[in-house]
Amino acid sequence: MRIGSLIVLVWLLIGLLAAGQRHYFDSGPVNCANFGTIAVTVIAGPLNYMGVNPKVDDCNVPQPSP
Repeated sequence: MRIGSLIVLVWLLIGLLAAGQRHYFDSGPVNCANFGTIAVTVIAGPLNYMGVNPKVDDCNVPQPSP
């Protein structure tokens, strides 16, 4: 169990490093698409260094009903 948790932690840390190198944290998540791009980049982890460049171009957040 500990080795699996360590692998997941390292995976996500590598994803955070990739997002930082792409300057995604400079302006912060201004909208849903920016937040989604940061999230999928972190989740992709080391795959970012193998050519994967995940981006979220458009997303729709449900509006509360009146």
